Amino acid sequence: MEPALQFQLRITVSPEFADMLRADPTCASHSVLRDVLRRHDATLKCQFDAFADYVSEAERQGTENYPLYQWTRETIENPEKKAKYLQSFTVYVNGDEVYGKDVADNMENELLQLVREDGIQRVSRFDTNPANNPQPPKR
Repeated sequence: MEPALQFQLRITVSPEFADMLRADPTCASHSVLRDVLRRHDATLKCQFDAFADYVSEAERQGTENYPLYQWTRETIENPEKKAKYLQSFTVYVNGDEVYGKDVADNMENELLQLVREDGIQRVSRFDTNPANNPQPPKR
């Protein structure tokens, strides 16, 4: 029997909202988003920050054990990609970056209600099926 797919949600936000979320990850100034996250025991992590954390950890621990080190470093050093990933936030639930379908469905529906040009611009859903996702570079 195949393992059940798990899911991840990401939100893309305006540059101004991204700055606010990075400065205040509790979303104190956006009570509706804060309430959605609390209901699902969820938090947000800026993808650029996650990439930068990965690069820093690899450099501390030894890059040979981090197969995506070079790709990730090049990504965060590329101005266009940096701008893109500064506006992208991964939704973690109970500290996990992937979670069950019911959780993803419920939270996605709530987040979609918050889409506005000046705040959350898009909600994206990903699953753990490798066929549906780009694979890491070979190098």
